Amino acid sequence: MKTKRRLILLVSVLMTLTIALSACSGDKEDSNASEITIGIPQDIEDTLDPHKILAAGTKEIFFNIYEGLVKPDSDGNLNPAVASDYKISADKKVYTFTLRDGVKFHDGSTVTVEDVKFSIDKCADTSNGEPLVAAFSNIENVAVVDEKTIEITLANPDSDFLSYMTTAIIPASNDKADSVAIGTGPYKYVSRSPQENIILARFDEYWGEKANIEKVTLQIIADSDMIVMNLRSGAIDMFCRVSAAQAAELSGTSYKVLEGTMNLVQAMYLNNAVAPFDDVRVRQALCYAVDRQEILDFMADGQGTIIGSSMYPAFGKYYMEELSTYYSKDIDKAKQLLADAGYADGFSFTLTVPSNYQQHIDTAQVIVEQLKDINVNAKIELVEWDTWLSEVYSGRNYEATVVGVDASQLTASALLKRFNSEAGNNFINFNSKAYDTAYANALAGITDEEQTSYYKECERILCEEAANVYIQDLACLVALSDRYAGYEFYPLYVQDFSKLYIVE
Repeated sequence: MKTKRRLILLVSVLMTLTIALSACSGDKEDSNASEITIGIPQDIEDTLDPHKILAAGTKEIFFNIYEGLVKPDSDGNLNPAVASDYKISADKKVYTFTLRDGVKFHDGSTVTVEDVKFSIDKCADTSNGEPLVAAFSNIENVAVVDEKTIEITLANPDSDFLSYMTTAIIPASNDKADSVAIGTGPYKYVSRSPQENIILARFDEYWGEKANIEKVTLQIIADSDMIVMNLRSGAIDMFCRVSAAQAAELSGTSYKVLEGTMNLVQAMYLNNAVAPFDDVRVRQALCYAVDRQEILDFMADGQGTIIGSSMYPAFGKYYMEELSTYYSKDIDKAKQLLADAGYADGFSFTLTVPSNYQQHIDTAQVIVEQLKDINVNAKIELVEWDTWLSEVYSGRNYEATVVGVDASQLTASALLKRFNSEAGNNFINFNSKAYDTAYANALAGITDEEQTSYYKECERILCEEAANVYIQDLACLVALSDRYAGYEFYPLYVQDFSKLYIVE
């Protein structure tokens, strides 16, 4: 046994040494080169078309490559980007944009109003079903006013529509958007080695403030056990969203750990169309059985924010803190609800979790133990990210999953629209007439107060009907080599590589 242990230790040491030597003699021969290697937990999707991507992990990378007419900053403001200015009519139905002079695409061509119209029309097209951007179903007309101005007219007023103008502008001439990435962002796409890495290069003709670092290598590390080893060896310079345990392992090294929030709604998402989760009493029972503070304590020494619906604190006026205590742990009430639903002896189910996100795995493990108190036996099934996307998210072929859902725009509807019974991305199959009505009223609301009130009604319905077992907005711990600085946290699930710089 001792010999076996020595052999395992020797192999581990050799692996670490190999990685360290590779880091020193491979991509980083020149320690002063303007480049950075960033670890990411999964590969991007196979398409490079920014209008078709689904995964948050792909969107956060594409944030550096593509831009819309406006762009969010780290304070949550929407600032002009491809557009230099915009006007919104008093009735919130007409949005007029003036293009910025001389904005270049990564292929060197200049952005025109025809490119803008093409991009918006493409995302509003319903010939193959729902539009690529759901909010674009409200577009009545997209008109080119002149060579610098485009006007978008909505069928119904929408005070949130500006946030959807973060939708990427791409060249009308690019008929191979799935395989050829041409954006206007501070970085341009160079190459991809599937399941290995993605290479980005600084775009020196960028219209705004140029990125500080010339080359970004995104190294795919799907095995969470390898993250710290890669950091300690110097094979990667940064990894976002390390666990508290991983952060502790970096103590005393040349890495600093920055703390923010992930801006995600982490939950045990339940397939509401599958028994027994088609019974609201069963879903409520699970909510009463789960101790969310215990999850936070186990995962991140109490870091994170407990939430009670599909909204997180960064959304300010929409966030309802009172829902976080709607289900306080009550085993007796949970057992009674199960008995009322015909499951007095409990039941078993499979909890499908993506294997490349340690935070979700850790959460699932705690939930499994907690549910034993009400005779509910959950079995964790770890799957690769691509499998999770195809089977759980797109195929809806699952019982329950633990994952985090992000907001693609700074609007309440970005988080809440997916629970409309007709929504194509309603992967939990939630079906509530009360919810559909409240959401429709929110979209139709004229005043900000009216919309906010109906959005909050949506959140309350999700909570009371226990659409999911809501847990937390996770703490975000970013491990960054002390050779670099400039990392900024955003109120959205994005990574801004352009602000990073090398410390002299």
